[in-house]
Parts: sequence; C-alpha cells; structure tokens
Amino acid sequence: MTKHSIDHQALRAKYNPDGSLLRRDQLELIKMLDVVAQICEQHDIKWWLSSGTLLGAARHQGFIPWDDDLDIVLMRKDYKRLEKILLSLDSDEFVFHSLKSDVDYVNVFGKFRKREGRINTHNRRYNYYKWAGIGFDIFAIEKTSYFAARAAQVIYTNLQHVTSYIRWGWLRKPLIRLVQLLCLGIINPILRLIGKINPKGEYHYELGTGWAKHVFFIKDTLPLTTTLFEGKIYPVPQNMDAYLSNVYGAWQSLPSEESIKRSIHCQEYRDEIYGKEQ
Repeated sequence: MTKHSIDHQALRAKYNPDGSLLRRDQLELIKMLDVVAQICEQHDIKWWLSSGTLLGAARHQGFIPWDDDLDIVLMRKDYKRLEKILLSLDSDEFVFHSLKSDVDYVNVFGKFRKREGRINTHNRRYNYYKWAGIGFDIFAIEKTSYFAARAAQVIYTNLQHVTSYIRWGWLRKPLIRLVQLLCLGIINPILRLIGKINPKGEYHYELGTGWAKHVFFIKDTLPLTTTLFEGKIYPVPQNMDAYLSNVYGAWQSLPSEESIKRSIHCQEYRDEIYGKEQ
C-alpha cells in the first residue's frame, strides 16, 4: 500500500476520531509544540520535526493516526541553549522534564511536559517521576559514528535499567547519579573522541540517547524547509525521503495491525481503540 492508496479517513475513524482521548491529546501536543516553537523563534534556535512525527507529516500530513508522541530535533549546541531556557521557564502548566530537573528521569533527551495528569503506562520508571503528564520529546544530535552512538546507548541504557528495579529512593537516586557520572562524564567523552572517526559525516542522537540507527546527514537536513502538519507549517529536513528511507525503509507503506498495536504504549488509548482486554 502506498501513500497514494491510503484511506486516511478510515484510519482516522479507527484510531483517532474527533473527540477520542488520543485525538484530544494529539491536539494538546500541537499547542505545546507551538509554545516551544515560539520560544525558539524568539531566540533564533533552529529545530525540526523528526522520527515518527516526520513520518506522519510525510505520509499523513499530520500525526500517524495511532501515534501518541511528537518528536523534534536540534543540533546539540542549540539544544543546550533551549534546555537552559526551558529549565528556567516560569509556567504553572508546563515543565521541561530532564535529568537536570528530576533525578528519576534518566533519559539524555528532554521532554516538554504538562505538570498535571499522569500517563498510564507499563514503564516502571514513571512511578518515580515528579511529573508524568503528556508531553513531547526534544532530541539533540551530534556529529559522531554509529559505533560511538551504539556503544553509548548499550552501556548507559543497561546500567540505568538496573536502577529502575530499586524501590528505595535513598538508594536508587544516588545510583542513578553515579551511573550518569560514569557514563556521561567519563565514558561518553572517550566515545565522543572515537566518534570523530566518521568518514561519512554522520550525525546521531546525543551519546547515551539511544536509537543509534537514526542517522542524520547535513546535506539531507540543511537548509531546512517546511511542510504541512495538522494544518500548520513546521520546519523539516530538506530531503525528508532520504532520512525516512534510511530509518524506516519503505516508509510509505503502513505497518501491520500487530505492529500498530504494539506501538501504542498508553493503556487508555489501547483500551479506547481495541476495547478493554478481559
């Protein structure tokens, strides 16, 4: 099935019809994105849609109907600027959830999140979070090799995974910081040097983030262009097809129903779409 033969109305009716919980949260994510987009515009910070959000823009001109997430990307130096601004944001409604604002949030990337509410997920780490409302991911990319990105991912993810099983905060939190000191402060700088052996000029997510197979090339990314997403215009890489084909393969075709079901992590959305499992 190609993008030209996809029945978008049928997909909307099945997964995210108007008034559904998923559609309500998708529209809320757009409002939140616009808050960050305005901040970036005020400070001349470049960003663009990425990952599944970019796939949705290219294939559906909006969210992938069953997607409950939104992803944007910045160069690492721009991410650091935005991070500083968002961490100091005075808002009763939103918070920048990062390893700097919550010890138990161990992801290297940040999440612009609603302070109120709680996502129902099987991720045990959420039980420890200061905030667990809906939000979207903000990633940094840096020039490095696949080897460095993959090595950093395996080491950091596996070490932090152990801490998620520790219920006692007095023990869990110091161990989380110890892992971060070891990985982000000692191992990653070494891997960053190794990553300079990079003849193709690859960019990957900041070391420790994960998803090492996501490769970015400047020639395919800059200068940024724009595309339609949920009726609004947002920045995207100049060659969307190159990125999407590299990451997702035949991205114009829909995945299987089983793959779709597995990708929906929030229990409320799963129940709404498929009915409550007995």
